[in-house]
Amino acid sequence: MLILKKGRFKTIKQVSMNKIGIFFGTDTGSTRLVAEKIYNALGEGIADQPKNVNQTRVSEFLLYDAYILGLPSYGIGDLPGIQTGCMEANWAEFLYKLDDVDLTGRRAALFGLGNQQRYADRFASSMIKLYHQVYGLGADIVGSWSTEGYQFIHSDAVVDGRFVGLALDHRNQSHLTDERVNTWLAEVTPRLLPDTAAAA
Repeated sequence: MLILKKGRFKTIKQVSMNKIGIFFGTDTGSTRLVAEKIYNALGEGIADQPKNVNQTRVSEFLLYDAYILGLPSYGIGDLPGIQTGCMEANWAEFLYKLDDVDLTGRRAALFGLGNQQRYADRFASSMIKLYHQVYGLGADIVGSWSTEGYQFIHSDAVVDGRFVGLALDHRNQSHLTDERVNTWLAEVTPRLLPDTAAAA
Protein backbone atom coordinates (compact mmCIF):
# COMPACT_ATOMS: atom_id res chain seq x y z
CA MET A 1 0.00 0.00 0.00
CA LEU A 2 1.34 3.42 -0.92
CA ILE A 3 1.16 6.08 1.79
CA LEU A 4 1.43 9.65 0.59
CA LYS A 5 3.42 11.99 2.79
CA LYS A 6 2.01 15.27 3.99
CA GLY A 7 3.05 18.61 2.59
CA ARG A 8 3.98 19.36 -1.01
CA PHE A 9 3.13 15.91 -2.36
CA LYS A 10 -0.32 16.03 -0.80
CA THR A 11 -0.96 19.40 -2.42
CA ILE A 12 -0.05 18.01 -5.85
CA LYS A 13 -2.38 15.08 -5.21
CA GLN A 14 -5.31 17.35 -4.46
CA VAL A 15 -4.81 19.28 -7.69
CA SER A 16 -4.17 16.34 -9.99
CA MET A 17 -7.02 14.17 -8.75
CA ASN A 18 -9.50 16.51 -10.44
CA LYS A 19 -7.89 15.86 -13.82
CA ILE A 20 -7.37 12.93 -16.17
CA GLY A 21 -3.95 11.35 -16.10
CA ILE A 22 -2.75 10.39 -19.59
CA PHE A 23 -0.14 7.64 -19.61
CA PHE A 24 1.34 5.89 -22.61
CA GLY A 25 3.95 3.40 -23.67
CA THR A 26 5.69 3.84 -27.00
CA ASP A 27 8.50 2.42 -29.10
CA THR A 28 8.45 4.40 -32.35
CA GLY A 29 6.76 7.55 -31.02
CA SER A 30 3.33 7.08 -32.62
CA THR A 31 1.55 6.42 -29.32
CA ARG A 32 3.16 9.53 -27.85
CA LEU A 33 1.81 11.54 -30.78
CA VAL A 34 -1.74 10.32 -30.15
CA ALA A 35 -1.41 10.95 -26.41
CA GLU A 36 -0.45 14.54 -27.19
CA LYS A 37 -3.43 14.87 -29.55
CA ILE A 38 -5.69 13.70 -26.74
CA TYR A 39 -4.17 16.15 -24.30
CA ASN A 40 -4.50 19.06 -26.74
CA ALA A 41 -8.12 18.15 -27.42
CA LEU A 42 -8.98 17.98 -23.71
CA GLY A 43 -6.95 21.00 -22.61
CA GLU A 44 -4.96 21.62 -19.45
CA GLY A 45 -8.11 22.28 -17.44
CA ILE A 46 -9.23 18.66 -17.84
CA ALA A 47 -6.03 16.65 -18.28
CA ASP A 48 -2.40 16.77 -17.25
CA GLN A 49 0.48 16.48 -19.69
CA PRO A 50 0.93 12.93 -21.05
CA LYS A 51 3.56 10.84 -19.32
CA ASN A 52 5.59 7.94 -20.68
CA VAL A 53 5.23 4.95 -18.34
CA ASN A 54 8.95 4.27 -18.56
CA GLN A 55 9.51 7.61 -16.82
CA THR A 56 6.62 7.34 -14.34
CA ARG A 57 6.78 6.44 -10.67
CA VAL A 58 3.93 4.46 -9.12
CA SER A 59 3.31 7.36 -6.74
CA GLU A 60 2.78 9.68 -9.73
CA PHE A 61 0.37 7.26 -11.35
CA LEU A 62 -1.70 7.01 -8.19
CA LEU A 63 -2.29 10.75 -8.08
CA TYR A 64 -5.27 10.24 -10.38
CA ASP A 65 -8.73 8.75 -10.14
CA ALA A 66 -9.26 8.90 -13.91
CA TYR A 67 -6.91 7.65 -16.61
CA ILE A 68 -6.47 7.50 -20.35
CA LEU A 69 -3.94 4.77 -21.09
CA GLY A 70 -2.38 4.16 -24.50
CA LEU A 71 -0.17 1.52 -26.03
CA PRO A 72 1.05 0.19 -29.38
CA SER A 73 0.39 -3.40 -30.39
CA TYR A 74 3.39 -5.67 -30.16
CA GLY A 75 4.11 -9.29 -31.01
CA ILE A 76 1.03 -11.48 -31.22
CA GLY A 77 -1.13 -9.29 -29.03
CA ASP A 78 1.52 -9.04 -26.31
CA LEU A 79 2.02 -6.27 -23.81
CA PRO A 80 4.85 -4.12 -25.18
CA GLY A 81 8.04 -4.41 -23.18
CA ILE A 82 11.71 -5.35 -23.29
CA GLN A 83 10.96 -9.05 -23.67
CA THR A 84 8.75 -8.43 -26.70
CA GLY A 85 11.45 -6.45 -28.49
CA CYS A 86 10.92 -2.86 -27.38
CA MET A 87 14.05 -0.76 -27.14
CA GLU A 88 13.01 0.67 -23.77
CA ALA A 89 10.81 -0.32 -20.83
CA ASN A 90 7.12 -0.13 -21.61
CA TRP A 91 3.81 -1.28 -20.16
CA ALA A 92 5.02 -4.78 -19.28
CA GLU A 93 7.62 -3.37 -16.92
CA PHE A 94 5.37 -0.67 -15.47
CA LEU A 95 2.46 -3.02 -14.75
CA TYR A 96 4.84 -5.26 -12.85
CA LYS A 97 5.34 -2.36 -10.43
CA LEU A 98 1.56 -2.08 -9.98
CA ASP A 99 1.15 -5.70 -8.97
CA ASP A 100 0.04 -4.91 -5.39
CA VAL A 101 -1.84 -1.69 -6.18
CA ASP A 102 -5.61 -1.45 -5.71
CA LEU A 103 -7.33 0.74 -8.34
CA THR A 104 -10.85 0.14 -7.02
CA GLY A 105 -13.02 3.21 -7.50
CA ARG A 106 -10.84 4.61 -10.28
CA ARG A 107 -11.82 4.81 -13.94
CA ALA A 108 -9.74 4.15 -17.04
CA ALA A 109 -10.21 4.45 -20.79
CA LEU A 110 -7.82 2.81 -23.23
CA PHE A 111 -6.51 3.56 -26.70
CA GLY A 112 -4.39 1.24 -28.78
CA LEU A 113 -2.52 1.56 -32.06
CA GLY A 114 -2.31 -1.13 -34.70
CA ASN A 115 -1.86 -1.79 -38.41
CA GLN A 116 -4.88 -3.28 -40.19
CA GLN A 117 -3.05 -4.12 -43.40
CA ARG A 118 0.13 -5.70 -42.05
CA TYR A 119 -1.40 -7.32 -38.97
CA ALA A 120 -5.01 -7.86 -40.01
CA ASP A 121 -5.22 -11.10 -38.02
CA ARG A 122 -4.33 -9.39 -34.72
CA PHE A 123 -5.17 -5.73 -35.17
CA ALA A 124 -4.64 -3.70 -31.96
CA SER A 125 -4.77 -6.96 -29.98
CA SER A 126 -2.36 -5.78 -27.29
CA MET A 127 -5.09 -3.51 -25.95
CA ILE A 128 -6.91 -6.49 -24.43
CA LYS A 129 -3.86 -7.34 -22.31
CA LEU A 130 -3.80 -3.85 -20.83
CA TYR A 131 -7.58 -4.07 -20.34
CA HIS A 132 -7.31 -7.28 -18.32
CA GLN A 133 -4.40 -6.00 -16.25
CA VAL A 134 -6.03 -2.69 -15.28
CA TYR A 135 -9.45 -4.27 -14.75
CA GLY A 136 -7.80 -6.93 -12.62
CA LEU A 137 -6.40 -4.22 -10.36
CA GLY A 138 -9.96 -3.04 -9.69
CA ALA A 139 -10.41 -0.11 -12.09
CA ASP A 140 -13.65 0.46 -13.99
CA ILE A 141 -12.97 0.44 -17.75
CA VAL A 142 -15.00 2.82 -19.91
CA GLY A 143 -14.83 3.95 -23.52
CA SER A 144 -15.51 0.95 -25.75
CA TRP A 145 -15.46 1.78 -29.46
CA SER A 146 -17.29 0.63 -32.59
CA THR A 147 -15.56 -1.62 -35.13
CA GLU A 148 -17.24 0.21 -38.03
CA GLY A 149 -14.86 1.79 -40.53
CA TYR A 150 -12.06 -0.70 -39.94
CA GLN A 151 -10.90 -3.53 -42.20
CA PHE A 152 -9.27 -6.40 -40.32
CA ILE A 153 -9.71 -10.12 -39.87
CA HIS A 154 -9.42 -10.48 -36.11
CA SER A 155 -8.63 -8.54 -32.97
CA ASP A 156 -8.43 -9.89 -29.43
CA ALA A 157 -9.42 -6.38 -28.33
CA VAL A 158 -12.97 -6.85 -29.66
CA VAL A 159 -15.36 -7.96 -26.93
CA ASP A 160 -19.09 -8.28 -27.57
CA GLY A 161 -18.65 -6.72 -30.99
CA ARG A 162 -16.78 -3.59 -29.86
CA PHE A 163 -13.19 -2.64 -29.19
CA VAL A 164 -12.47 -2.37 -25.46
CA GLY A 165 -11.00 1.06 -26.17
CA LEU A 166 -10.27 3.43 -29.03
CA ALA A 167 -8.47 1.56 -31.82
CA LEU A 168 -6.35 3.66 -34.16
CA ASP A 169 -4.47 2.82 -37.34
CA HIS A 170 -2.27 5.88 -37.66
CA ARG A 171 -0.30 4.34 -40.49
CA ASN A 172 -3.13 3.46 -42.90
CA GLN A 173 -5.97 5.67 -41.66
CA SER A 174 -4.18 8.71 -40.27
CA HIS A 175 -6.78 10.93 -41.95
CA LEU A 176 -9.37 9.52 -39.52
CA THR A 177 -7.33 9.79 -36.33
CA ASP A 178 -8.35 13.30 -35.27
CA GLU A 179 -12.05 12.66 -35.90
CA ARG A 180 -11.96 9.36 -34.02
CA VAL A 181 -10.09 10.89 -31.10
CA ASN A 182 -12.49 13.82 -30.79
CA THR A 183 -15.63 11.67 -31.06
CA TRP A 184 -14.30 9.19 -28.52
CA LEU A 185 -13.29 11.91 -26.08
CA ALA A 186 -16.76 13.46 -26.26
CA GLU A 187 -18.17 10.10 -25.18
CA VAL A 188 -15.59 9.11 -22.61
CA THR A 189 -14.70 12.31 -20.78
CA PRO A 190 -18.02 12.62 -18.87
CA ARG A 191 -17.60 9.02 -17.75
CA LEU A 192 -14.07 9.60 -16.55
CA LEU A 193 -14.92 12.84 -14.75
CA PRO A 194 -18.60 12.51 -13.81
CA ASP A 195 -18.43 15.21 -11.12
CA THR A 196 -17.03 17.74 -13.60
CA ALA A 197 -19.70 16.83 -16.16
CA ALA A 198 -22.46 17.22 -13.57
CA ALA A 199 -21.13 20.63 -12.51
CA ALA A 200 -21.13 21.79 -16.14
